[in-house]
Amino acid sequence: MDIRQLARGTVPWDRLERVATILARRYDRDAVRVEFLAADNWLSIPCIVDDEWFVKIVTKQHTRVHALLTAGRNAGALSSGSGGFFTRFETPLAMVEHEYEATQRMREIGCNAPEPIEAFEANGLGVLVLEYLPAFESVDDLDATRVRALAPELFATLATMHDNGLAHGDLRAENLLVADGDLYFIDATKVLPDRQAAARAYDLACALAILEPRVGVRSAVAAASEQYAAEDLLDARDFLDFVRLRPDHRFDSTRLRSELEKWAALSEG
Repeated sequence: MDIRQLARGTVPWDRLERVATILARRYDRDAVRVEFLAADNWLSIPCIVDDEWFVKIVTKQHTRVHALLTAGRNAGALSSGSGGFFTRFETPLAMVEHEYEATQRMREIGCNAPEPIEAFEANGLGVLVLEYLPAFESVDDLDATRVRALAPELFATLATMHDNGLAHGDLRAENLLVADGDLYFIDATKVLPDRQAAARAYDLACALAILEPRVGVRSAVAAASEQYAAEDLLDARDFLDFVRLRPDHRFDSTRLRSELEKWAALSEG
């Protein structure tokens, strides 16, 4: 068996059918059409319901995988000279409730995110229902010209989140979607309330890591500097080695660190 399949575990078909039945009842429909996505997702079973809702089904196994990832990320944060700031979920319901609340909060402060419909428990499974964006691309799918055009919006949105006491905690290209020309943030994870400063620096480092290989180091840092002060750029620098260890980020940490230090020195001078 593929280790990823083993880690994610499986859900008996009758339990998934029960979730579909519950969704139909909750939305006053005789039945719903469910399309399960062939996504390599470690933390939920994603599906589209009636081409209207994007639904995540979370099992206890998904919370165990999240706990393992959280432990690894906290170890990485320690290696960067910061204490760990990620936190785990005890139950599938807690996991989907957090994403519902984080998504709702992002929308309240003016950030683009899919509309959260509800989060509930069904037979021990956590179920999150979100607005379905029918035509979207991830930033991973865009060419360099389009990514460069979106860079100011990326950092402006991130700064809005940070200025309002939020941190994303899992910023990567797959969690940045473009629909109808707008940039949407999804899949925010949970961070400790008293470690927001470190989490925000980590977010900024992740955003720079997304952009550097696509638009170049100077363009990435210049876009970030429109929203963030020199001290913020230097705080992000301290997380670059940690971010580079993540399999979903491939960038030149040495060049990025050098450019951040140069830009900070010029700003302070």
